[in-house]
Order: sequence, then structure tokens, then C-alpha cells
Amino acid sequence: MSREAGPLIDIVAGARPNFMKVGPITRTLEARKAKGGHLRYRLVHTGQHYDARMSGDFFAQLGIPEPDVNLEAGSGTQAEQTAAIMVRYERLLLESPSQACLVVGDVTSTMACAIAAQKLKVPVAHVEAGIRSGDWAMPEEINRIVTDSISNWFFTTSPWAGENLRRQGAEDERIFFVGNTMIDTLLANLERLRPPPFWDELGLSSGGYFVVTLHRPSNVDAAASFKQLLVAIGGGTRGMPVVFPVHPRTAKTLEAIPGLPRSIRFVEPQPYLEFNYLTRHARAVITDSGGITEETTVMGVPCMTLRDGTERPETVSVGTNEILGADPAALAPALDRLFAGHWKKGAIPEKWDGRTSERIVAVLESLLPA
Repeated sequence: MSREAGPLIDIVAGARPNFMKVGPITRTLEARKAKGGHLRYRLVHTGQHYDARMSGDFFAQLGIPEPDVNLEAGSGTQAEQTAAIMVRYERLLLESPSQACLVVGDVTSTMACAIAAQKLKVPVAHVEAGIRSGDWAMPEEINRIVTDSISNWFFTTSPWAGENLRRQGAEDERIFFVGNTMIDTLLANLERLRPPPFWDELGLSSGGYFVVTLHRPSNVDAAASFKQLLVAIGGGTRGMPVVFPVHPRTAKTLEAIPGLPRSIRFVEPQPYLEFNYLTRHARAVITDSGGITEETTVMGVPCMTLRDGTERPETVSVGTNEILGADPAALAPALDRLFAGHWKKGAIPEKWDGRTSERIVAVLESLLPA
């Protein structure tokens, strides 16, 4: 964090995907500062999610600076986390005010810090604003709606997100279509991607395996339905290796499921460079994650989403993603089309060009003059 005079922006992150989104913004602010830019920033880690991989290899791999502040909010229920983050961030602002609060994505930290900032009359900018799934059963959807309802400025990944905001009542002059900072991070690291240690051990080769990630409660919390999905994946992928980095939520359910397909190889969660190497070289990705569908779209990798909808429709209308729903029966015909060579090629959405953080910082410089 620069100590010179100038408007101070809090950049808030609370979970691993957040750091992938704020990393390009901090680097751009540093580069602008070196050329006479007037903005300062303070990187605030709420401590919503914390592990050694995040604090060590993850920051080093992506060149993300260590946080200036760690609120150490810790785990708990949704309400407990929200309350802890709000109390601790409010205390920070009272002791050391900032001139703006920039939040990203849709985790609990996003909403909690936006609320605390607004109540102290600190303007809020939301990166990835306007994204909507329409599914209020997702905690992330509640976080998005609340955050957007009280934000001053909106940085969007797509024109579709801007339309959502206009329907909510946001004025055009507060909406900035800038692109996707996750893609800034991906494009900056494409040539640095590297195979995981188990690449040779599992006999993997480019285009010769699948990647699966599943973590949403509707897919993984019930052992019987989860097993049906895995059996359908094992059958539809025709004996090819299926690499499944296992989320902690998913691991708990797997312990109670016997007799899974041998082709599915369960591995530890992977660091950024290794995971995206796996994704880039996969025959296809099967997931219920929204962020991964953005990365597969840019890398041109076929993607199948096991959900009934998506908050990122541009990955379907423009990119390589298709929504299959959660019915295991939908996998076989989709995989048959893939093996027959009939999967769509896809394209890269507008402004997903690696320069999103530059556009965000340019807007912030105009909104927060020296």
C-alpha cells in the first residue's frame, strides 16, 4: 500500500476467487502510481476463507501482494460471518478511513463490507455487478442483490449484467462495462501454466481426459443423487481418465459413497497454475462452478454445467458452455455429441481481453480526483 497523499481505496477480498479478481487491479494501480497516478489502495483480506495454500503458494504464483489488513473474521454461519466482517471492517474504517470501498464478486465479504462502508458514508464500487442467477436458494444471489442495491458504482462483465442493473433502477452514468478481471489473471498467466505432479502418474495427455468440479449443495450433499451423477460421468466419458479436484464440502459426502467408477481420480484442490493447466488441456470440463465456465470459454474448452441456470449467460450464448441441469440422464447425450465432434466452438465475449483492470482504474481515477 502506498503511503503518499491521494484518495485511498479499500480493495476487499474474502475468498480465493476474489484474489484472482483483485490481483490485476492492484497491479494496475501500482503501475499507474509509478507513472504519477494519484490513487492509493489498501488490500483488505476479511479472513472469510483462509488456508495455507491461499497465504503461501497462491499469492506467490499470481504475484498478488500480501494483504495490508487481515480482519480474521473466520468461519461460522452466514449470519455469524456477516456480523464478524461488518464489525471488524467498521472498526478499520473508524480508525483509518478510506475514500472508497471496492468489493468484488458475490461472497459474504462482498455484501458485509459494502454495508459497513455505506453506513459510514464511504462510497462503494462493485466489480462483477449485475450478475444474476435468479435462484434465491444460492447465498451468492442474495449477496449480489444486496450489494448492488447499495453500491454507488457498478463495473460489469457483460452488457447483460448492465441490463439487470437498469431494471433494478441504476442510472447509466453509474454503470461501467469494463470486462472480466478473472480473464485478466488468466491471460497474464497462460504461458506460466504447468502440469500438476500427478500428470504422468495418472497417464494424462492433452485432450485425453476430463476435468470435473462439483461443490454446490444441490449436487453433492445427498449421497444417492451425487453417486448417480458420478456414475453417469464415468459411463459417459467412455473410460477416459476423469480428474476430480475435491472441494472440502464434496469430500465429506464422498466418504459415504462406495463403488464409484474407477476412471474418476479424486485429487486434492489444485493451485491456480496447475488447475488451469488441467482445464486448458482437458477434452472437456464438467462443473457446477460459474467462474470455471468463464475460463473454459476463453480457453476454448468444451464445458458442461450441471445446474439449471447460470449467472454468466455469455458463456452459453457466446462461449463454449452448455447448461445440462442436474439430471444425470442429460450427461450421456451431451457427451455423445462431444465425442462425435459436434460441440460448439464458441468465441470470447466482448472486452474479455486482459485489459479490464486498466479500464476499472481509469474510471476510478475519474471518480476520485486528486
